[in-house]
Amino acid sequence: MDSTPDTWAAADVFLVDTLVGHDPALEAALAAQREAGLPEIEVAPVGGKLLNLLTRISGARRVLEIGTLGGYSTIWLARGVGEQGRVVTVEAEADNAAVARSNVDAAGVGDRVDIRIGRGADVLPTLVGGFDFVFIDADKESNTIYLDWAAKLGHPGTVIVLDNIGREGEIVRVDSTDPKVVGTRDGLRMLGEDPRFDATALQTVGVKGWDGVALAVVV
Repeated sequence: MDSTPDTWAAADVFLVDTLVGHDPALEAALAAQREAGLPEIEVAPVGGKLLNLLTRISGARRVLEIGTLGGYSTIWLARGVGEQGRVVTVEAEADNAAVARSNVDAAGVGDRVDIRIGRGADVLPTLVGGFDFVFIDADKESNTIYLDWAAKLGHPGTVIVLDNIGREGEIVRVDSTDPKVVGTRDGLRMLGEDPRFDATALQTVGVKGWDGVALAVVV
């Protein structure tokens, strides 16, 4: 079979059907996002399940999410921390945050989720540290700022997931002027050079195209 965006998407559908299944609350959250006109940039279902599993595997009870959008990934994370856990999620756009609040409440995890509205660079310095898990999925131009705060607000052993590192392969272009590519390259370089992190990354293909995630631990 040829490797094309169509076959990648078809394989993703198979993986969702086989390993993730269909979930009324999550599907309702996506429908609400679409109705509100939010961009379709949330994690794929297999990515949401990965976040949930990583949260559970790491035993995280305090999770920080940077970039809430409509709360789809927030629901996955909130389920992962369990009834005694908490998710603090930062969203720059108040309209997005309102959709997210409605979605997490409808999914039955609203009591575990604290939505902070504002730009990450402004909100993160106001937070109390001790986060066990950090998911970064916001403006790529600020990746190094977010990673710096992830280390400051975490502790040795804190797991960090940095989303959208593939950029359709453009990360290899040292001459790129695309701010998202430049921000992604800078974030990856920071993960590789900053002694606070031990990291790797995986390329992915699927319904979100050619992309990937970086996975790090605070040392």
